[in-house]
Amino acid sequence: MAQRIRTLWTIYWALWFAVVPFVLACVLVWALTPPSTVDQTGVLGWLEGIVREQPVPVGIVAFTLFEMALWAVRQHLPFASHAYAPARADVPANLRGPYERARLLIDDTETILTKNEKEIVRELSVKEREELRADLDELRAAMQKDPFDQEGFVNSLVKTDTHVDERLRRWRKSELREYMESILVAIGVALALRAFVLEAFKIPSGSMIPTLQVGDHIFVNKFLYGPAIPFTHSRLWTSLPPKRGDVMVHAFPEHPEQDFIKRVIAIPGDKLEARNGHPIINGWEVPHCFVGVYSYLENESTVPRHEGDLFVEYLGDATYLTLYDHATGGFPEYQGPFVAKPGEAWVMGDNRNNSHDSRMWWNGAGGGVPFEMIKGRAMFVWLSVNDGKIDWSRFGAPVMGRPRLPPEMRPTLQAPLDRCLKDRPPIDKTTPPPPSPTQGQLSTP
Repeated sequence: MAQRIRTLWTIYWALWFAVVPFVLACVLVWALTPPSTVDQTGVLGWLEGIVREQPVPVGIVAFTLFEMALWAVRQHLPFASHAYAPARADVPANLRGPYERARLLIDDTETILTKNEKEIVRELSVKEREELRADLDELRAAMQKDPFDQEGFVNSLVKTDTHVDERLRRWRKSELREYMESILVAIGVALALRAFVLEAFKIPSGSMIPTLQVGDHIFVNKFLYGPAIPFTHSRLWTSLPPKRGDVMVHAFPEHPEQDFIKRVIAIPGDKLEARNGHPIINGWEVPHCFVGVYSYLENESTVPRHEGDLFVEYLGDATYLTLYDHATGGFPEYQGPFVAKPGEAWVMGDNRNNSHDSRMWWNGAGGGVPFEMIKGRAMFVWLSVNDGKIDWSRFGAPVMGRPRLPPEMRPTLQAPLDRCLKDRPPIDKTTPPPPSPTQGQLSTP
């Protein structure tokens, strides 16, 4: 019997105070995230804008609000009659809530009396303190009386609650205050997580296809490179430069108010060149393996259907997919050489012919990402919504993990992809040599 009660109690709490509020919060965030082509106005547009920019803090606050609402009706939820059983079986169902409230009242009052003993002794007379003790003892006796006296219990609870509120109001938290504190704590936790640990970003363009799809929502680890101190260019500590092959979110150097996501190719001291989009670091071409022809849709493009050559690229211990679009022009056959200066990293998009990255910045002169503009390394996809539809196949897709193909491309490309992954060169053959002593000198290709 005891094991059954514990099981029901566990199911009850896990379902109603973890799973249900989490699902409701996710549904709310999804419902308030419109398709990229839709721009609402008024209050709804303002709310959708907040959700679009900050889905994680909004989700945390929504989770807290849903949990508070469920807590308010906890006695009437399924399994409550078994999992939230009162201390004695003969308490009728309509008094289970007041019975629990009585227990909480006694515990809270005892805590107040102990924690604020000196102040209470100064503020209340001996008679008032004795009456409070007598009320608590009377309420305990009413709760334990056999047989259970419903009327006597209710009268004792009302009397004790009234006297406690009259005499200990200064130290007693109201229900509204507790709710407000819960909301403020949730907001504080959300903001702290966003500032120092974890932030969510939405992928608005196809520059990182096939690693990231348009409409992917990803989590970014802001702790890895050292958490940035808000409103400054400093960090609590640094773990920089990022590794070659890292996918990172950073401010766009030409317009720092914009956030970009790209892959790190070159770090300080590296000489970077690109031939047909394939990077060459310090004179060493990054190894790659041809997989096949990859196609994808880009609804907002003038040419919705795109096709390109898909490669697996091996850089250090990172293995990832890169795409070279057949239809896109404007990129010269050779780019560079560029030199990564101290305190900066050079980046490229995985969709090499459809990426505005280090090769193209500053009117084609090229440029790196200063370390102070780095926000964090991408982790995984937690939601993917494109034109109002959820792509469940993207849920949990790792950004830095084993390359994954979309379901529609697996029948034709999965076998050659597996072959490329199996034939991966050893790590020591996928790491470029150290910079040459003359690397700071630019040469004409």
